Amino acid sequence: MEQKLILGRVKIQIQTSYVDSDLEVDFGSEENASIVYAALAVDKELQPDKVKRLMTVSDGKLSVHFEAIEARFLRASFSAFVDVLTLATKTIEDFGQGMKL
Repeated sequence: MEQKLILGRVKIQIQTSYVDSDLEVDFGSEENASIVYAALAVDKELQPDKVKRLMTVSDGKLSVHFEAIEARFLRASFSAFVDVLTLATKTIEDFGQGMKL
């Protein structure tokens, strides 16, 4: 069975002194967005001097802002984050109250 996971919108900007990206995922409910937020908030950045991540939940959406000193740090952080985000989302789909995200 093929599963399709739509992660939302991604915006990437390159500034002179940093690179940043925004990710927004609509979970359809404040509860699901808050569950994913809580699961991901404990996973701190490995190089906080090079990458910063700010997460917020509003109207059932998880919004994440990444800012890095170089594109390669942004890519690594963003990629690792999306891996864990995908796992958390699939867990809610599999064990939630029958809700399909």
